[in-house]
Amino acid sequence: MLKHRELSETNELYQLMSHPSVFPYVRQKATSADEYMFMTKQLIEEEQLGKTISRTITDDWGQPIGTISLFDIQDGAGFLGTWIGVPYQGKGYNQLAKKLFLTELFFEYQIHTVFLRIRKENEKSKRASMKLPYVIEANDCHQALFNEINAGEMKYDLYKIPKDLFYLVTANEKTNEEEQAM
Repeated sequence: MLKHRELSETNELYQLMSHPSVFPYVRQKATSADEYMFMTKQLIEEEQLGKTISRTITDDWGQPIGTISLFDIQDGAGFLGTWIGVPYQGKGYNQLAKKLFLTELFFEYQIHTVFLRIRKENEKSKRASMKLPYVIEANDCHQALFNEINAGEMKYDLYKIPKDLFYLVTANEKTNEEEQAM
């Protein structure tokens, strides 16, 4: 479901990313497959420096269908960026990818808070995020960060996923699954 980024998958990912309903919402806006390969190479280098953590989301057969990344890592926190190609949207990949990625971030790295910056007009992403029981609206509780991300032309809502809440929710889900299996 998740794997380290590879340059060999950039053509497939670029084709999915360049779709008009996906492209406006991706962070790395490449205008060609070659540019996307260059950006992916930079991303891999940033990961080696500890500035970014990025994975490819794959379908049930291991084919690349999107990406999930933590950008701008500072002091145990960063910003989540996720996109999935149109043919794979609405099939549960987004929630599963987030759960797996967050588990990796919180328990294999020194990450304690993941922020989500979602454009005000991106209702689809807002609905998807609020389906996750460990996502908290953060416009008010992180006012300085909220003001910082809204300093430009684009306007965003701020959400966060704290490690302790993620752990509590996922541990509770696991307990419920175990009880139902009995």
